[in-house]
Amino acid sequence: MVRQRIWALTLVAAGAVLAPPAHAGAPPVRAQGRPFAEVKLAAKIDEYLGAGHARAGARRAAPADDATFMRRAYLDVVGRIPAPMEVRRFLSDRSPDKRRLLIDRLLDTPGYANNFASLWRDLLIPEAMTDVNRRYMIPGLERWLYERFSANTPYDQMARELIALPMTNSRDQMYFRYDGGSNASTMAFYLAKEGKAEDLAAATARVFLGVRLECAQCHDHPFGKWSREQFWEQAAFFAGIRAPRQGMFFNGQLSEVADRRELVIPKTDRVAQARFLDGKEPRWQFKVSARTTLADWMVQKDNPFFARTAVNRVWAHFFGVGLVDPVDDFSDVNLPSHPELLDELARQFVAHNYDVKFLVRAIAMSKAYQLGSAYDGPAPDVRLFARMPIKGMSGEQLYDSIVQATGMRDGVNRRQRFFYFGSPRQEFLDRFASQDKRTETIMSIPQALTLMNNPMIAEATHPDRSQVLGAINAAPFMTTTGKIEALYLSALSRKPRSDELANLARYVDKGGVSGDKKKALSDVFWALLNTPEFILNH
Repeated sequence: MVRQRIWALTLVAAGAVLAPPAHAGAPPVRAQGRPFAEVKLAAKIDEYLGAGHARAGARRAAPADDATFMRRAYLDVVGRIPAPMEVRRFLSDRSPDKRRLLIDRLLDTPGYANNFASLWRDLLIPEAMTDVNRRYMIPGLERWLYERFSANTPYDQMARELIALPMTNSRDQMYFRYDGGSNASTMAFYLAKEGKAEDLAAATARVFLGVRLECAQCHDHPFGKWSREQFWEQAAFFAGIRAPRQGMFFNGQLSEVADRRELVIPKTDRVAQARFLDGKEPRWQFKVSARTTLADWMVQKDNPFFARTAVNRVWAHFFGVGLVDPVDDFSDVNLPSHPELLDELARQFVAHNYDVKFLVRAIAMSKAYQLGSAYDGPAPDVRLFARMPIKGMSGEQLYDSIVQATGMRDGVNRRQRFFYFGSPRQEFLDRFASQDKRTETIMSIPQALTLMNNPMIAEATHPDRSQVLGAINAAPFMTTTGKIEALYLSALSRKPRSDELANLARYVDKGGVSGDKKKALSDVFWALLNTPEFILNH
């Protein structure tokens, strides 16, 4: 069966998967009828990038067609591919503003909040994704993030709520706890670091300030301007946290001495006093946590780190690479590719009350985001953004897209999924771990074998047990070409090109290798799910 299906995969690959579309879509139509601030920012994005193209002598790729744009938008905004009926509806829509309207609809769905909650969960508590003893921390924090993104809570408010979390004699109550307003949800950030001031300082600096401060924990940063003393001055904001232990083990309890704000630098006789990274001295308040003082400084509109780091993270999510890359390494030796654009995005983000949806709309409405990934000639530097970089999917994107394409379910709900270690979802999350370089994805042999031999995919493409194939085969009067088109819409979110349709129709009508048309059609479905076009976000 595998050999037979590999033959089908070869046949599909011969159709030039990921080739340039025959008819690229028109450039994005700007919103009409009202003066969207997002439209103005989208135009500024293209203006700054266009200047970079001119300096480098690069030209832009052709715009992506509607099907490619739709699939990309679904993966980036809600974390999965669209359903076939959603594709048909979008492709048949003749509205000149349908791309903008699609982004608006996606941002109003639970899928947006789910997707962005997962993204920020991975940033805040990566330890819990790899340590089975910390996975109980995930649901509460993820639920808290989901509720904040659902309500479009301003990003600065979310960050302040997390960093300034009240912690007097708090105790871990997070196991299956879903009260988004409780301290238990946000306590996961502190519990995952076991309340250690140095780990909390490093994580806070990375996630919210774009600084790899931990490189200066034991000595001055080898490449940047940060000193060891500055690292411990940042750690001193978390000095009041107490993490009782039972022997060698952290017992899951945290408390805080609110006005503690100094630490002895390890292996020295020096004491580090809490001080902001921009060199400003904190203005302390009686019985107010040092973390609250840190949070207040962090979200100030003139903070040189906070807004720029946030917009750079969102940009990197949609383009696969940041204006500063790596995204958490702002430094004098790692400058932004387009500094004026980064500053403009940060200014507009602050001016619009740290509205993440505003930022997403502006990016998605730009010509840059709507470019195709194919390029005629040698591909330009990815950081010119003259074409859409091809991005590797995360494990969750890939799994949820397979579920969408096949209609299969693993029977584990969102609340339970991190506790069922043998579930198909967990296998994908473990096998397809997030990669730092999403634009340089190389599938490993174990990953390829996971897709080719996965029992869930085998069941979902079985000629007699597949929900999708069963529905297609049961449809009266559906021709072979109609069945192949339905599979393309399910797996690749587009209709097949004429050459693909002709080649695969001959294969199915002949019954493939086995002489059985139903098996041949299932081979085609399996092959589509194993193509780069399905596995990658382009």
